[in-house]
Amino acid sequence: MMLKNVLQEFGLTAPELEVIPFGSGLINHTWKINQNNGKAYILQRINHNVFKAPQDIAYNIRLIGSYLAKQYPEYFFVRNVFTNKGDDIHFVEGEGYFRLVPFVKQSHTVDVVQTPGQAFEAARQFGRFTHVLNDFPVSQLKVTIPDFHNLTLRYNQFIQSLQSGNKERITEAQEEIAWLEQKHYIVERFEAMKNNPDFKIRVTHHDTKISNVLFDDNDKGICVIDLDTVMPGYFTSDVGDMMRTCLSPVSEEEKDFSKIEIRNEYYKAIVQGYLAGMEGDLSEAECKSFFDGGCYLIYMQALRFVADYINNDVYYGSKYPGHNFVRAKNQIILLKRLLEKEEMLRAIA
Repeated sequence: MMLKNVLQEFGLTAPELEVIPFGSGLINHTWKINQNNGKAYILQRINHNVFKAPQDIAYNIRLIGSYLAKQYPEYFFVRNVFTNKGDDIHFVEGEGYFRLVPFVKQSHTVDVVQTPGQAFEAARQFGRFTHVLNDFPVSQLKVTIPDFHNLTLRYNQFIQSLQSGNKERITEAQEEIAWLEQKHYIVERFEAMKNNPDFKIRVTHHDTKISNVLFDDNDKGICVIDLDTVMPGYFTSDVGDMMRTCLSPVSEEEKDFSKIEIRNEYYKAIVQGYLAGMEGDLSEAECKSFFDGGCYLIYMQALRFVADYINNDVYYGSKYPGHNFVRAKNQIILLKRLLEKEEMLRAIA
């Protein structure tokens, strides 16, 4: 009944509506809404435990959508459907915030990248999204998750966990902790990047897993979706997150670390796809920092998993004993494999 009332707020009242769960996202609840006239929509309930101000997300999307409609009317951008009251987000007491967007016909998403071609297309779409917003007044955007990709903060939180965390777990993870401390130079590079005027603060997606790109029936990219984390940031966040999630054939959940590898052809596809989408917007210094983006994001995730394990799994939770420790070791191995190929991979960009 609750969803029926929400849909009525968006003007969808036909009794023939079909509501089915949709997608594999872990943060928001998502449904596909089918009408008997052939139209379809995507309804989402925003997780306000993660996004403390969902109205800021709606504000950002509305601002970007208006800008693109004027400056790049040919760019395919999925905008929120307005409610009967003219709002682009609807709040239900006790249930949270809901938004509705048109379903893009003849489109599909990919949960796990299967080919370098898919990686290229996804990177090209994320690059093009930032490119068309190159002149957008980025300071007007709301920050929906403060310090989301702040590597320095994550390192400091990791150090804090060593002071106040579970002593038994700290002893167990001593080898991993020592290795992460030895790689503090990655944080220093991150800080140097932030202080370098050649690195522009841009409109950045910040969650560039391949499932956040729509593909057509020929596996060509259509557009990026899931804009909850669109904020001011550095391009390294987007390319780094793609590297973290696409370079290895296995995910951060894999327990058999022998399966973790860096696939050179996928790295090349991400670099070339993003450069194609950006159409020359990146500075020379930025172009030389693709590899660093991968280091920042993988290192950051390893730090966060170790810290959460030491803090008794208060953030990510744990589906089995030692879950976050396994994730941490997984990401450490991934970073080791990446660093082993540093000279060769830097040459690609």
